Formats: sequence, C-alpha cells, structure tokens
Amino acid sequence: MDFESGASDKMVPAGSAAGEKPVLRYLAIGRVTRAHGIRGEISVIVLTDFPERFETTEWLYLGDEFEATAYRLEAYRWHKRHVLLTLAGVSNRTQAEQLQGQFVQIPVGEAMPLPEGSFYLYQLIGLRVITVDGKVLGNISNILETGANDVYVVTAENGEPEILLPAIPDVVKSIDVETGHIIVELIGGLT
Repeated sequence: MDFESGASDKMVPAGSAAGEKPVLRYLAIGRVTRAHGIRGEISVIVLTDFPERFETTEWLYLGDEFEATAYRLEAYRWHKRHVLLTLAGVSNRTQAEQLQGQFVQIPVGEAMPLPEGSFYLYQLIGLRVITVDGKVLGNISNILETGANDVYVVTAENGEPEILLPAIPDVVKSIDVETGHIIVELIGGLT
C-alpha cells in the first residue's frame, strides 16, 4: 500500500498481467478503524503527511490495492487523533461497520506535490541501481521501512542474491526518477 507521505510509501498495484510492472492507481491517506455513532460516520486513522487534504478532497476510494469503491466525501471532522468521515451512501452503523479495515485512498494523480529532491517511495520501485563505478546492480524491488532509515531491496537481473542498501547519504548519491536511475556507492558489508 502506498501512503501519501514523502517519507513512507508502499506499492499499491492495480491488477496487471504476469510479468508486467504493477500500475499504481491509488495512494492511501487513511485506514478505517471503526464505525462512529449510529449515522454512518467512520473513524479513520490518518496515514498522510497532508491531513489538510480533507478540506479539499471531494471523492475518496475505499478498498484494497486491487479494488476500490468511490465515495463522495460529504463531511469530515477531527476527533482526538482520528478524522471522522461522512460518506455519501453510508447512512447507518451497519454500513459503516462493513468498511472497517479498508484503506481510504485518493488517485495517485491527486498526490500533494513534494519539495524539490523529495520523492514518494512508490516512485523508486523499479528504478535501476548503478554504482558510482558504472556497475548495474539491478532494480529496486521493494523498500523496507526501519526505524532509522529506509532500506532499498535491489533485485539483480541475473539471479544473483538481493542486495539491501540503506537509504543514507553515504550510500545513495543521487536519485533521478526521470531517467530511472539511482547512483550508489557501496560501503563495506553491502556486497
């Protein structure tokens, strides 16, 4: 699941044919935790670094990475550390309970712009990883989020073992999403 945050995103593939790179359709901005009250309101834990987006968002998509249903956002309000959403067509507690656990998503095209030099993690999936010496290591196949820093999982094209690269300035020298390359410098213990 990709999250609308500059620092923590995961992949949300739309169904794709075998062997094809999944197509990202949505970014998660929240997850339904429970029904709130009896009039269909849902309590949502916020997963976006941009909670102000609820002020301007008209349509939300609830579901998982393979299927989502569109709902018009009628109202929102903050309650403790969650946002309470009122969605068109969800008018009672039973309907709201059926949404529990689903991701609240937006189309990827509606993602908030990031500052220059910042990227959503989903943008890094599939990028070719090349050392400063010009050796191709493979492509980023996954990103692990650890407490200290992200770790890029690099899968070699020739079947060699995966390489785990810490996303730190000593290792990652440049990222160019436009050309599809990440330049890295391997430090001791990474190969």
